[in-house]
Amino acid sequence: MTVAESEERAQFTLAMRARGINDLSLLRALERAPRALFVPPRFADISARDIALPIGCGQTSPPPSVIAAMIAALDVRPMQDVCEIGTGTGYCAALLAQLAGAVVSLERFQTLALEASARIKAFGLANVVVHWADGFERHASGERFDRVLIHGLIEPPAEAFRRLIRPGGVLVSVVAGPSRGEQHIVRIADGAPAVVDMGYAHALRPLERGLARAL
Repeated sequence: MTVAESEERAQFTLAMRARGINDLSLLRALERAPRALFVPPRFADISARDIALPIGCGQTSPPPSVIAAMIAALDVRPMQDVCEIGTGTGYCAALLAQLAGAVVSLERFQTLALEASARIKAFGLANVVVHWADGFERHASGERFDRVLIHGLIEPPAEAFRRLIRPGGVLVSVVAGPSRGEQHIVRIADGAPAVVDMGYAHALRPLERGLARAL
């Protein structure tokens, strides 16, 4: 790692702390997995900025602070199984894999799924599996997880996604707020009827159904 890269990572970590990310395990994961490795090469030079980036197939990668806040709300513990819906570039999966026992990541666009899988493999993570799959249909397999993270706007009570959670499990996603353009990170615990507001988010789109090879 060059001096410039080291300084950039340090500045990135300080920026995440300034945005309320204080969990040391998560901060270390953010340091070890620079976003530049998980975005299209043309955006590598601005990947450390806390902004959303286009990633292909008409999709965007949310700002790192939003991704980190969602992971913090998920409260992932070692040895837990995590399901991520919306792999995108594979960046969030790479962070989750450093905190959890195993990660199953689902991406509805085949192009994005293949690219993310290649990035994760190149990064050296063996506890992540990326599937080309529709997150809305995953519960039909009967598989359950300790933690579920959804990259997209959902409508509570989100029963289809609740069925992915094991007893005692937690789901984190984003819902639209009462004001135009307003978004909130929400935490839904197994057996709890209430949805807990975990703070503001932005740059996420409504979660879509169906499979697509590319766009």
